Amino acid sequence: MADNSFSDGVPSDSVETAKNASGDAEKLTDQVMQNPQVLAALQERLDNVSHTPSSYIETLPKAVKRRINALKQLQVRCAHIEAKFYEEVHDLERKYAALYQPLFDKRREFITGDVEPTDAESEWHSENEEEEELAGDMKSKVVIAEKEAAAAEEPNPKGIPEFWFTIFRNVDMLSELVQEYDEPILKHLQDIKVKFSDPGQPMSFVLEFHFEPNDYFTNSVLTKTYKMKSEPDKADPFSFEGPEIVDCEGCTIDWKKGKNVTVKTIKKKQKHKGRGTVRTITKQVPNESFFNFFSPLKASGDGESLDEDSEFTLASDFEIGHFFRERIVPRAVLYFTGEAIEDDDNFEEGEEGEEEELEGDEEGEDEDDAEINPKVRWNFIHT
Repeated sequence: MADNSFSDGVPSDSVETAKNASGDAEKLTDQVMQNPQVLAALQERLDNVSHTPSSYIETLPKAVKRRINALKQLQVRCAHIEAKFYEEVHDLERKYAALYQPLFDKRREFITGDVEPTDAESEWHSENEEEEELAGDMKSKVVIAEKEAAAAEEPNPKGIPEFWFTIFRNVDMLSELVQEYDEPILKHLQDIKVKFSDPGQPMSFVLEFHFEPNDYFTNSVLTKTYKMKSEPDKADPFSFEGPEIVDCEGCTIDWKKGKNVTVKTIKKKQKHKGRGTVRTITKQVPNESFFNFFSPLKASGDGESLDEDSEFTLASDFEIGHFFRERIVPRAVLYFTGEAIEDDDNFEEGEEGEEEELEGDEEGEDEDDAEINPKVRWNFIHT
């Protein structure tokens, strides 16, 4: 009798095993596909793939892709024209800075007390002026006389004491930088100026901090220079959004002996390995201070990269420099009185509301995808 254990050279039991395995796999597949959670996950994945812009572009004919590439070339040319626009805006800012400066010079004279404003210059109509006038009419001559006598005894300090120091205290971004031992020094700050780069020079601006003679350093002016770039990146031209700060330079502070608040002296004990004797040495280590603002980190050069903490520090530095230039210097009196701070708070609350709505539309976005970019971009047109 013939042996039927082989069919075409393949053992019959192997064929049977393969058939059983195939049947089990089909049953398992059917069970999985009947699971509504699995089906929903697969459908979501398919939907995401089918709706991504890149996947759609890949499906287009070559002729259409060729035209899209032509549009990208046009977009790059637009970016270069936009860069030229911002360069001209910078020139315009320089022109108007010269018109602002006489007013800022007079502001400094009033703050320091070198010049006393006239009655006409001091006139200002407050929101509560009408109520104050009505209340004044109802007061008796005796009360008025008492107030006049009290006013005569009121102290009359020179200028506006601690004007800039008060601004530092009022603005959170600045007050966070100021240590208690910085405060006596900042009370000698008399003016902050912004100076733009000369025509034909690389785009930049300088912050000048003018100090009266003091017991801490011999400099009359401390400077911080911010270098900017207004040109599309060759490797990524579509990322261009306007001028950006790319680097900054501080200055050397000529501290008087024992007055340098950016360092502190610590004592450390050392034990001699051979003799076992112990000696105490002193050394200077960095100390937190606002005046570290004038010794900034350098932006990474070619082939170098900053760690995350350094990138964050540099980005914060750029933001502070931008804030001095765009807000503090032009509107100093309003930051002194707190009016500008109230306006900023109201504006920020509105922005937060918008962000909450956007977050609802962009579920699933991973916060870890956000990149730290130590460059600050902004529109030069003041709002």
